[in-house]
Amino acid sequence: MEKERQPAAENPERFLGLKLGKPADVAAGVHAVVVSAEHVFGQMNVPRGMKALFALNQKLGYDCPGCAWPDPDDDRSSIAEYCENGAKAIAEEATTKSLKPDFFARNSVESLSGLNDYEIGKAGRVAQPMYLPEGGTHYEPISWEDAFKKIASHLNRLQSPNEAVFYTSGRTSNEAAYVYQLFSREYGTNNLPDCSNMCHESTSFALAQNLGIGKGSVRLEDFYEAEVIIILGQNPGTNHPRMLTALQRGKDNGAKIVSVNPLHEAGLLGFSNPQKLKGVMQINTKLTDIFLQVKINGDLALIKAIEILLLEAEEAHPGAVFDHDFIRENTAGYLDFISGIKKYELDYLLEVCGISLEQVKEVVELLKHKNKIIVCWAMGITQHKNAVDTIFELVNLLLLKGSIGKPGAGTCPTRGHSNVQGDRTMGIFDKPHENLLDQIKKVHGFEPPREHGFDVVKSIHAMNEGKAKVFFGLGGNFLSATPDTTYTAQGLRQCDLTVHVSTKLNRSHLVHGKEALILPCLGRTDLDVHDGITQFVSCENSMGVVQMSKGVLKPISKDLLSEPVIICRLAKATLDDRSKVNWGQYEKNYDAIRDDVERVINGFEDYNEKVRLKGGFYLPNGSRTREWDTLNSKANFTPTELVTESLDDDELLMMTIRSHDQFNTTLYGLDDRYRGIYNERRVIFMNPADILRLGFEIGEVVDLYNNYDDKEREARGFIIVSYDIPKRCAATYYPETNVLVPINCVADKSNQPTSKSVRLKLRKSALFNAPFPS
Repeated sequence: MEKERQPAAENPERFLGLKLGKPADVAAGVHAVVVSAEHVFGQMNVPRGMKALFALNQKLGYDCPGCAWPDPDDDRSSIAEYCENGAKAIAEEATTKSLKPDFFARNSVESLSGLNDYEIGKAGRVAQPMYLPEGGTHYEPISWEDAFKKIASHLNRLQSPNEAVFYTSGRTSNEAAYVYQLFSREYGTNNLPDCSNMCHESTSFALAQNLGIGKGSVRLEDFYEAEVIIILGQNPGTNHPRMLTALQRGKDNGAKIVSVNPLHEAGLLGFSNPQKLKGVMQINTKLTDIFLQVKINGDLALIKAIEILLLEAEEAHPGAVFDHDFIRENTAGYLDFISGIKKYELDYLLEVCGISLEQVKEVVELLKHKNKIIVCWAMGITQHKNAVDTIFELVNLLLLKGSIGKPGAGTCPTRGHSNVQGDRTMGIFDKPHENLLDQIKKVHGFEPPREHGFDVVKSIHAMNEGKAKVFFGLGGNFLSATPDTTYTAQGLRQCDLTVHVSTKLNRSHLVHGKEALILPCLGRTDLDVHDGITQFVSCENSMGVVQMSKGVLKPISKDLLSEPVIICRLAKATLDDRSKVNWGQYEKNYDAIRDDVERVINGFEDYNEKVRLKGGFYLPNGSRTREWDTLNSKANFTPTELVTESLDDDELLMMTIRSHDQFNTTLYGLDDRYRGIYNERRVIFMNPADILRLGFEIGEVVDLYNNYDDKEREARGFIIVSYDIPKRCAATYYPETNVLVPINCVADKSNQPTSKSVRLKLRKSALFNAPFPS
């Protein structure tokens, strides 16, 4: 059996730094304000910090590089339209620490690789292009011109354009994303994997199939009108903190909130709004009315159980529970769906989800006579093998109630990065729609490739198999974000060239191809001025609003370029006179990019005019207006099958989670105060009964491992923490345990890695055998 192991460079004595506290039952509050200030002013002086914060998420300022939660249309705070984690994101990006050539001369790639991800990220902003030659030990400075020539040389000597991979992070602006996909397709490939492949690909697939658009239907104002808000597989207090304000306002207007999660998360339980007098006085708002502590991946069974009881109520009182007018006029597949639901035994569904009949009945009583229902979900739903079917079932529930395409109701997938939805709108997709390719051909005059490209999982396989030889990453930290870390690293190392467009140093710069480049770019906070013109970009939030983002801070180096300029110059160097695109015009003024977006992509009429309006503009959304862009022009009920997988006696089902001190792969600190964890990240949250049953102790240091595809994967040195989590379930932080996520364990239909359904076992640690003092 082949064995994959994550190297453990840590000293075993480091575990003694862990401190445990009481998990919180309320999120935000005055303490969050204090923490925000500590982070911001710890990275820059007060004038720079205040300038950054006052412009953050303002209508003529810049969009937060954190989550994609929308800004209010009508009551935006004039001084603090951001959250604690937004402030932390700004502290990371706008830091005045810079990494110049002397830093890289002093620090070899090998020595930097010995740092943890937190230490790497805190080093500072990369201040100039850096190059690692084949066989080299240190990055060295390189001019922008020579960097572009080197990339072009590699790309132009590939036997096929499909030997190149062009990855995109969700931070990338609309303008950069558009020119990036345009360059990739004129070069000749649809190998455009992106971070959505790992977070909401299951959502995009499912919603497109049954509603006609792979985006949510609600607007922010719908939360203020909703009667019931259901939140599944999401931790808003950490991952989307500004959502708490919308939930609070909905509660004030009478909404009931049902939360479904394996963990009692602070942001689901209560909210202390530091911008309100009550919050300052520590008078908190209780958020959740009904909390359902579901087993990991028990959501599909739970929704089916709810639907069975709703069906019983409907059959007892026909027309009183289901919205038959909506079903008749707007949907297809109702009778087949009802027939499928009747096949399931309620007791079996309750056993699978781990929720009592009494609790499910309580939810059903709440829903029976309500039809303004919003369903929210995040990666606790999308990162399972049956994720697409679970989302189908969530939509089925809304269709039964007529709860979509009306005020106060609809779908709300909460996106985790600030323009991940916009990147897809701009054409960052390995399986592009034919109408997009047709418009590209019509407007730009070249024939784009029609063959589907590589998504993230296929790209990793292609690098390992020698089918992809150049990796180009536009933002992000590919290695730390992806599954099966050891296998991904092997693939990157087999590339002839790896290139990363980045603001800060990260792990992906240290696990590289034969040659490697770091191309430093402007961040959201940075002023973008060239040719005497102050440029701006635009982003699309998770509710389909496109608005401008204009940086306000002086860049920390004169050697930084914006992402659109980097792509345009790369395109000119690579394609030269073969190109039919006026890259020079795009580079000079981003208005030219937006003019062509308007000509190619639906919904961007008068783009340059509307994006300059305060608050921007909404893109068309058929599921919001009951115009279903499906093959049958209907919203479709979709029957699903519940397939369960049994665990071995010594196995647990593990989900990866974020701490409160991180955003995606960026680590702001080593604490997770909402869960009572301080100064440590290598912990495993377990039910106390499982700790006893498996023969371990609280505080014991263990190694985690599993077997899949005849490979043993191992993550070493994790402290057992007793926690309120369902039996046979466990949780760990990513990216530390991404090494345990098998590359071939993916969601059906969407090919999304199943980072929330990881089977694992524990054994006494080879690093440290004595239990941590509890």
